[in-house]
Amino acid sequence: MRGNENIRKIGIGMHINSDILKACASNDRKAQKQLYEYCFKFLMPLCLRYHNNDEDARSSLNIAFLKIIKGIETIDVEAVNFNAWIKKITTNTLIDEYRKSKTHLTHYQGKETERELDFHAEVIQNDAESDFGCASIMKLLTQIPAVSAHVFNLYVIDGYSHKEIGEKLEISEGTSKWHLSTARKLLREKLEKMNASLPQKMVI
Repeated sequence: MRGNENIRKIGIGMHINSDILKACASNDRKAQKQLYEYCFKFLMPLCLRYHNNDEDARSSLNIAFLKIIKGIETIDVEAVNFNAWIKKITTNTLIDEYRKSKTHLTHYQGKETERELDFHAEVIQNDAESDFGCASIMKLLTQIPAVSAHVFNLYVIDGYSHKEIGEKLEISEGTSKWHLSTARKLLREKLEKMNASLPQKMVI
């Protein structure tokens, strides 16, 4: 099959090659449809981490996809880490969309010492300790204040520093730390309640 040497496996049961990316840059509708189908499967979970409903998540994904299509002609399709590239575009799109709706942005209230922040920022119980996996934590994130959930996503999952988060969300580093500690406290409380509601394990 032509182009097999360029095939990149980018999803279970899905493939894409540089020919498809070049075709997308040339406005080939069929190739763009193939790319959208992949992007939807790969990026929708990311969008759902920043939105608590499918409609808003899909809207952000569509905006990001248009940027991806426009940006393909500016990259070296043979060398780029395509997954990392589209993930970065989508994350920045989600942040931009969030900044536009800044009415949800809460302000840093009170001052916690670094020691208190460090205490509250302890890692949430792991899967073995809590009996809940990542999917459950993602669902719980939709139940806490949006800005705290966004900071948690950016810091814990996407690996941004507090300085970078502050610049992206237009808040101070201290505010970012406060929201991270708030998110972790709320998630820990919710996980403890969920654990308490589980049937007690039989002791043999």
